[in-house]
Amino acid sequence: MIFAKIDYINLLPFHVYFKKNIKPSKIKAIVNSKKSYPADINVKFKKRKVDAAFISSIKSRGEKALDFGIIGKKEILSVLCIPGIYKEDFESSTSNVLAKILKCEGKVLIGDKALKYYISNDKDSFIDLGKLWTKKYNLPFVFARLCYNKHGDYLNKITKNFNKKAVKIPQYILKEYSLRTGISVNDIKYYLTKLDYKINEKEKKGLKLFLKLAKDIK
Repeated sequence: MIFAKIDYINLLPFHVYFKKNIKPSKIKAIVNSKKSYPADINVKFKKRKVDAAFISSIKSRGEKALDFGIIGKKEILSVLCIPGIYKEDFESSTSNVLAKILKCEGKVLIGDKALKYYISNDKDSFIDLGKLWTKKYNLPFVFARLCYNKHGDYLNKITKNFNKKAVKIPQYILKEYSLRTGISVNDIKYYLTKLDYKINEKEKKGLKLFLKLAKDIK
C-alpha cells in the first residue's frame, strides 16, 4: 500500500497510531516522497498514484471512502480567513470553497501556517471558518475523508480501533513538529483537542450539506 501523507499537525495522532499498528507485510511504504499538501495529494489520488489518502471533502465525492476523516466540531484553529481581498490558499481545496459558502472575503489560510497565525495574532484579526460553519449550521465540518483506491478492508479494520484519546504521541515527535513549525508543544496539544476523526451521523449531515451548498459555488 502506498499511503499519501498530509504532513500537517492535524493528522499527527492518526499517523502515530497507523505506524504503530500496521503490519510491515501489509504495506509497501509510507513514502516520504508522497508527503504533500491536500490539493496536491488530491491530484495524486485521482491519478491513482497512491492507494489511500485523506482527500479534501470537496474532491471526495464519488470516491470510495471510510467513515473517517478530519473533523472540526466547533472552532478548528487551522482554517482561517483573514479579512481583506479574497485570495485562495493553493494548498487547499475544501477550505477555499467553504470560505465562499460562508461569504468570507479575505485570504484563506490552512494547515500549520494557519495554526501559527492563530496563535500569534489577535483573535479579532481573522475568522475561524470551522467555528463560523458550526455557528451557522449547528453541524460539525468534515474537512477531509480517508479515501482509498485499494486496501479498503484493511484500512477499515485499522480505523475501527482508532481512539484519539488512547493515542500517546511521543515527546520527541511533538518536539520535532514544534521545532519545524515554530508552534509550542503545549499549543500543539491544545490544538489536537479541537479535532475529531470518526464520521458519525451528525458529521455525515454536515458533509452532505457542504457538498450540496458547494454545487452553487463557482
